[in-house]
Amino acid sequence: MLIIGVGNTAMDCCRTSLRLGAKSVKVMARKPRGFFKASEWELEDAEEENVEIVVNHAPKAFVVEGGRLKGMTFEQLEYDMEGGEIRGQRVLGEVFVPCDDVILAIGQENAFPWVERDLGIEFDRWDVPKVDPVTFESTRPGVFFGGDAAFGPKNIIWAVEHGHQAAISIHKHCCGEPLTARLPRGVNLQSRKVGMNEWSYKNDYDAAARRLVPHVSLKERFRKLNIEVELGFDADRAAEEVGRCLNCDIQTVFHASLCIECDACIDICPTDCLTITANGEEADVVARLKAPRRNPDQPLFVSEPLKQTARIMVKDEDLCVHCGLCAERCPTDAWDMQKSWIEIPHAEDEAPCPSVTRTLRRA
Repeated sequence: MLIIGVGNTAMDCCRTSLRLGAKSVKVMARKPRGFFKASEWELEDAEEENVEIVVNHAPKAFVVEGGRLKGMTFEQLEYDMEGGEIRGQRVLGEVFVPCDDVILAIGQENAFPWVERDLGIEFDRWDVPKVDPVTFESTRPGVFFGGDAAFGPKNIIWAVEHGHQAAISIHKHCCGEPLTARLPRGVNLQSRKVGMNEWSYKNDYDAAARRLVPHVSLKERFRKLNIEVELGFDADRAAEEVGRCLNCDIQTVFHASLCIECDACIDICPTDCLTITANGEEADVVARLKAPRRNPDQPLFVSEPLKQTARIMVKDEDLCVHCGLCAERCPTDAWDMQKSWIEIPHAEDEAPCPSVTRTLRRA
């Protein structure tokens, strides 16, 4: 059995084929693994069930003899990579892969033959409309696109947000307003401190690794088609896993004017993400961090000069787990834990069109 495609649907197809009696299943991929659309955990689950994933093979033809499928021929490809992107490809040769069945799980493609090419809507090299990434307007004013139709395959969350942003543009277009004059996104912060040494969230730190969800054994999962592979957590394991919550929506906020440089936060930080040191060039400050910087692309948080020594508080956000122990230990409340509320404007937040309002009033 061959599966053509490497999205999540392809993973469903290969695993279902095994449950329906397929003896051997291969997933044939045109590009390297880094370009797969399937989620990593879907790939891992498929490979756990002995599905072979073959990369850099482009389908060329079905081979049929005597009215029966014998296999497929593929072109073996080699890619030139630069900056994580494919810059060129070469065909190394042709191979034959025997099989009894083939499932095409390549998804759907955009098809715009019905859009006349003299309407002012320009298309790119993938034959999808050229769309402004902010307003979602095409090159023809008043015509908007979003989701896969504009940006290729992503996920439903992206498509829904595209719909929200396109709705703002449509509203402004109907009102005769500039499409780029949009309400700004924002983040509000509210302290989680209730009283003396009391917090409205769990502020313990658990260094335990994430627990894997237990699975049904390979032998058992193929006996019935309706068996659930993931067993889930029992009550005790669920409680342990919930205890690992790192409060991703709770931010550390530092007030330099309140810091007395007692080093309490430095001592208690379980990940060594905090450093109090002399100011200077970035390279010098990085060399003095308490813990090595693992992600140079993650900007460091640097405070204003501290009032006692003019040193600075440096925080490596890539290491911080938002446990809140620094804020709990701080004797002067220089550290605070604040919940972040993200505000993303939608069309309902826009002011009504004056022309529409006047029409309603006349009616």
